[in-house]
Amino acid sequence: MDIKSKLPARKTIALVAHDNKKQDLIEWAMFNKGSLSKHKLCATGTTGALIEDALDMKVNRFKSGPYGGDQQVGGKIADGEIDMLIFFWDPLTQQPHDPDIKALLRLAVLWNIPVACDRATADFLISSPLFNAEYERYIPELSGHMDRLKK
Repeated sequence: MDIKSKLPARKTIALVAHDNKKQDLIEWAMFNKGSLSKHKLCATGTTGALIEDALDMKVNRFKSGPYGGDQQVGGKIADGEIDMLIFFWDPLTQQPHDPDIKALLRLAVLWNIPVACDRATADFLISSPLFNAEYERYIPELSGHMDRLKK
């Protein structure tokens, strides 16, 4: 049985972008600065520095993705400290930390937080009336799964 959990009206949003997608994420964030300013922002390494400069807003920065930043974001998702993930990833360039990227996306889906992996989806998320409202989400009740693993 799943558990209900509330995402707050003021969300913590993680912003992540691969090198070839950083400019796209920066442009998207600048266009949506007014909406993003109502929330808490966090980001991996260089992406966080670029967003902080472009928006003139405080961004909680993790390590760069290849140096553990993706795992840090995933840990915060699992701990319930990140409510939304905007991850502009580059599907045409193999990344040295691909397993970390897959793990981050898996955790976001597992913990049922909104995820955008491209600009169009990010536009849909940010324009939703739920973006600035509380949202009751279902998260998995994992004890049954853990019991199966013990067998």
